[in-house]
Amino acid sequence: MTAGIDEIAGAVLNRAGNSRRFLVAIAGPPGAGKSTMADNLADALKAKGESVAVLPMDGFHMDNAILIERGLLARKGIPETFDVRGFLDIVRAVRPADQEVLVPVFDRSRELAIASARPISPADRFIIIEGNYLLFTQGKWAELDGIFDYTIMLAPPIEVLEERLWDRWRGYKLTEEEASAKVYGNDLPNGRLILENRRPADVTLEIALA
Repeated sequence: MTAGIDEIAGAVLNRAGNSRRFLVAIAGPPGAGKSTMADNLADALKAKGESVAVLPMDGFHMDNAILIERGLLARKGIPETFDVRGFLDIVRAVRPADQEVLVPVFDRSRELAIASARPISPADRFIIIEGNYLLFTQGKWAELDGIFDYTIMLAPPIEVLEERLWDRWRGYKLTEEEASAKVYGNDLPNGRLILENRRPADVTLEIALA
């Protein structure tokens, strides 16, 4: 599908009607542009006078100490390296818009999640949730089925993902060997897993929209 961010915002508003709380999911593999699109959609909705909060799934990464203990640090980002139960609890707490909910945020520069770093107010009508496994069909992630009101899947071609992932890790000053291990040993296999095990979305895009 080819669409602009304003068209997506219009579709979201149309679907929301008079809803007091409306959850939008933006899913996709690492490097697809989920965070960028979430921020752009939030800006588009705010420009129309709506109150919006963004809830990133990355805040539910397990701590590196736990991943080291479990031998999973090199595979950080696979489904088993997230606190899926904690994420489900937060999404369910956000759903009714009857209380403030404090959510964690991931600091990529330090590779750690910061607890209670972002408040979601009952006054925030639209909650944009972005993350890898929001439409994933395996394990406890499948319990998210039906909880979102509007779903967007970012599904770039693998070669586009590969290029974006190289750019990401080079940006963090990794050596070519270190970046290669991240791209081919972890992120691209995760990307294929996500693309091959996903529920249908309301909208599927190859690129994040500006």
